[in-house]
Formats: sequence, C-alpha cells, structure tokens
Amino acid sequence: MKNKIVSAVITAVLFILTSCAADAPDDSIAGVTGEKKSSGSVFAMDTYMTITAYGKNGEKGIEAAQKEITRLEKLWSVTDENSEIYAIDHSGGTDVEISTETEEILSFATDMHRRTKGALDITLYPVLRAWGFTTGEYRVPDEDEISALLECKGVDMIKVDSGKVSVPENTEIDLGAIAKGCAGDAAAEALKDQGVTSALLDLGGNIQTVGDTKPDGTKWKVGIRDPFGEGSIGTLSVGECAVITSGGYERFFEQDGVIYKHILDPETGRPAESGLASVTIIGNEGRTCDALSTSLYVMGLDDACGYWRENGDFDMILVSDEGGIYVTEGISDSFAPSAGNVTVVKR
Repeated sequence: MKNKIVSAVITAVLFILTSCAADAPDDSIAGVTGEKKSSGSVFAMDTYMTITAYGKNGEKGIEAAQKEITRLEKLWSVTDENSEIYAIDHSGGTDVEISTETEEILSFATDMHRRTKGALDITLYPVLRAWGFTTGEYRVPDEDEISALLECKGVDMIKVDSGKVSVPENTEIDLGAIAKGCAGDAAAEALKDQGVTSALLDLGGNIQTVGDTKPDGTKWKVGIRDPFGEGSIGTLSVGECAVITSGGYERFFEQDGVIYKHILDPETGRPAESGLASVTIIGNEGRTCDALSTSLYVMGLDDACGYWRENGDFDMILVSDEGGIYVTEGISDSFAPSAGNVTVVKR
C-alpha cells in the first residue's frame, strides 16, 4: 500500500512582530524608553519557548518563569516516568496522589469538557497514539480499533477525591490541549511576582503578554499565521492577554492521497472535519484560550460562533478551509488583515 508521510510540526503558530535579541537595545522600544531588555529560552512541553522582559527585574523574572514552566512540565508530562500524569496513566486503576496543581488542571479540564459538550477531551491519548500522532509512526487505524479505544475514553471516568485521582485501567490522560496555556498563566504570574510589568511570552506559539502596553506605550502586535502558507493573515493589536491558535496544519500525514490532521473529533476518534483551517482565541486566561482553540476547531464555524455568543468572555479569529476570515466584533477594530475579506461576527 502506498504510504506517503508528510509531517509538519509547526510550533510557532503565531509570531510577534518585534525584535527578541537577548539583552540588546531595541531601537523600537528599549532604545527609546531606556528600558533594559532581557530574553531567555527553555525547551519544555515538547517545544521551544522564549520569554522577553523589560526593565531592571527582567532577568530575575525570566528565571522565575522558566523554573515555573519546568516545574509544571515535570508534573504533567505524559512520557516522563516520574510525572504525575504518567503515574496516573500507568496506575492500573489504583489511586495516585497528586499535587494541588494537577488537581486544579484536572478540574479545569473536566469543566471545559462540560462547557464544550465534549469537544475538549483529555482522555483521547490512546486514540492519538493509534494514529501515530504521539510517536511520528503514522498509520490509519481501522474502525474496529478506533471503536475499541473510544470505549476507554471519557472525562467522567476521572475520579478525583482529597488529593488522589484514579482512572480505569485502559483510560489515559494527556494534557496537551491545555498544559501550555496553564503554564503560560503561571509563568506570567511568576514574572509579575518579580516586579516585571512588561513582558512577552512565546510558548511554542502560545502568546501571552504582561502589561497592557510595551514600554514605549504602544500595544503589542501579534501576527496571526496563515494556515495555508508561511505568511500571516493579519496583525492583531492587544493589551495584556493570551493569544492562542490551533490548526490542522500543525501536524498531519498523507496516506493514499488523503491528508489526516492531528486534531481528533472525540466523538468519532478520527481527524476533525469541521470546515475550519485554524482557530485563534484571545482572552484573559491562557488555559481557557488553549482549551477553546482546540474545542472550537472541532465544533466548526457555526457552533463556534454560537458558543462565543453564549459565553462571550473571549474573542476569536476563525479561518475556514475556503480561506474565509471571521473575526468577532470585540477585536474587529484591532485586527488589520493582510489581504482578503473579513467577516465580523456579531452577537
């Protein structure tokens, strides 16, 4: 059987339109304001992350943020044998003691599963593994295999009680859809705790900003990646927030002329065919933006817009498979498209 594999692991789904040179004067910011600019990077959660901070406390803040990201990765890694998530997945159905952080993220995931009516499901790891999206050994599992694996999924199977958690023997948890968002929130707080009032975090494409403006008083400018190419579909001006994108182009393979993308529909166990190419969520919490970027991608255009109208504590930019761009009215004046027509989604 012909089996053509194409993998596109694109971690930088967004990119910042400013310089990020470590400790160097920046003509557009530091050179004008006199603010010291510090940068640091860390490899965690299977991606490269960079943090840029301004001001005298920048280096100290970056160090604290890096430590926080590394600490959370050690708790939530699905492959590290010393992590709490690994212990849960290999517990054979017995109770596992967990930290407050893990209990909180599991509670959040359960709540988002309910709010999105199942579009976010952190128990799909065995199905993802069957497709090869966790290992790079891509294959198309047959319907019987998928059906059997789906019998083991379900957030309602996660039982948390008094600092302990258990799941059935064949149920496995993967926090990949929300871990970076949660880590971004924690890293941003670590920066603030060290007195940093202006910073930019790029956690493998998950963007979070500290401070409503850059040191020069202007808004942060974030380029939104074109899901069909290497450029951007436009630039978004933002204050302190998270800007997080999910898209099928991030990881996929092709077999017998069919492209299979890594975002799975929890109902079918197959790549979501929602009609959307990418979903960008803008909001106050990285964890919520991370969760919604995946779940609204699964929902598709109409249901995503309906969810936004009912829960409007965030904004979004949707790109359809046909190239249409849909922007919610809360950010329509802040988004400058590179080209093409933009439809403003209203309440």
